[in-house]
Amino acid sequence: MYFNGVYHLFYQYNPKGAVWGNIVWAHSVSKDLINWERLEPAIFPSKPFDKYGCWSGSATVLPGNKPVILYSGIIDENKTQVQNYAVPENISDPYLVKWNKPDNNPLIVADKHVNKTAFRDPTTAWLGKDGQWRITIGSRKKEKGISLLYKSKDFMKWTKVKKPLHSVQGTGNWECPDFFPVSKHGTKELDTSVIEGDIKHVMKISLDATRYDYYTLGTYDTEKDRYIPDKDMVDGWKGLRYDYGNFYASKSFFDPAKNRRILWGWANESDPVDDDARKGWAGIQLIPRTIVLDPNGKQLLQWPVEELETLRGKKVEWSDKKLEKNDRIQIEGISAAQADVEVTFTFKSLDKAEPFDPSWDRYDAEKLCGQKGSTVQGGLGPFGLLTLASENLEEYTPVFFRIFQDKEDKYVVLMCSDASKSSLEDKENMYKPSFAGFVDVDLTDKKLSLRSLIDHSVVESFGAKGKTCITSRVYPTIAKYTHAHLYAFNNGTETIEIESLNAWSMKNPQLMNQ
Repeated sequence: MYFNGVYHLFYQYNPKGAVWGNIVWAHSVSKDLINWERLEPAIFPSKPFDKYGCWSGSATVLPGNKPVILYSGIIDENKTQVQNYAVPENISDPYLVKWNKPDNNPLIVADKHVNKTAFRDPTTAWLGKDGQWRITIGSRKKEKGISLLYKSKDFMKWTKVKKPLHSVQGTGNWECPDFFPVSKHGTKELDTSVIEGDIKHVMKISLDATRYDYYTLGTYDTEKDRYIPDKDMVDGWKGLRYDYGNFYASKSFFDPAKNRRILWGWANESDPVDDDARKGWAGIQLIPRTIVLDPNGKQLLQWPVEELETLRGKKVEWSDKKLEKNDRIQIEGISAAQADVEVTFTFKSLDKAEPFDPSWDRYDAEKLCGQKGSTVQGGLGPFGLLTLASENLEEYTPVFFRIFQDKEDKYVVLMCSDASKSSLEDKENMYKPSFAGFVDVDLTDKKLSLRSLIDHSVVESFGAKGKTCITSRVYPTIAKYTHAHLYAFNNGTETIEIESLNAWSMKNPQLMNQ
């Protein structure tokens, strides 16, 4: 949340080790989303209503500038879940270090119609036209994923609305729901309580079964208190995702200082737990992203917050550089292990695009990327970047595009971030998927843009100005520190031109009390 000039990040944390368990709400603060100071945990198990764990939740700033946290407490060994609240001990403390959990907790207990072991992660509240607050909580009934809806006049006494805000059969347990408006026009985003006007609503869920974050765009019917996805939305496992890689349990919040909505996701490790224990940490918050509606109205656009640019150091620029078939050109002069790269690729013709096989699954880009990797020669693509690459390519993580011709004059753009060759480590539990997503982009101008944020064990990539985003966690054994290299490449028969490339070495942020 943003409160009185300070950004607050609360996050699930195990103070006793780099494995899941002993969960508390850790707390860090920042003035700019980049340089952070770690404080003592804000919430930790200490009372009957959270004795067995303080799980996820959200912050809401109430009228009168009063912040309140809602969170899921675990009350027994069966993982029975209840919803609690916490408030700052001293509202004049600029960092809100200490939080109180009043004794009138829990505020919400599951009734007989709710699965009490799948009842968690309350959202930021919004205010209805009737003057009542509303929150939604993730749940399931057998295999039906549910977003339960609760109302309150005073934020203390909550009543379950008979029908859920939304539900989808066959999706399993819903975690970390998020429900918020986005503006149809303009760049100013909206507080969560804006429920009318020229807006769409976003319903985002984290699916326990797949460990991915999915969303739909639609309408919030304020009379019926129901969310209705737009007709062309795929609502479930094959739907739109914030990120087609290692990205889960994200939350968004409205930043009133800059009238923007900021999305923040978490990336788990992809290496074995033993490695995490040895290095002493596991899991990272990714770079905060702004989130807006695509002008086409069909999806969201994400982009790293502008404050990230304060970390840019030494810069390299290219323009009008050709990539013929089998070309690989090193991007020299920056630190390849810690870099920000923006590149625009152009091509003269779409004629060499390979046909899109009708037997391929249009909703399974990852499978297609596994078959059509960066070394599999094509017509229009594969072209892109080889990140965290060793000099002789024993290790590399390619981020690339490949364009297919569909029916008539339609094209399918595949974007991949392929970790399969990222590390020579071949441990049994090393997760090295060929992450991928399709990019819904107009190719009339025959251009595709890519931005990749490279940071040692993570590559966050944004295709076509944030239409498709993919995060990979990778663990090279050779391509580390000064032994990491960065290349632009083309393995297609169509010549690709780099219209522009801007790459920066990235400095370290200031981290206090880490």
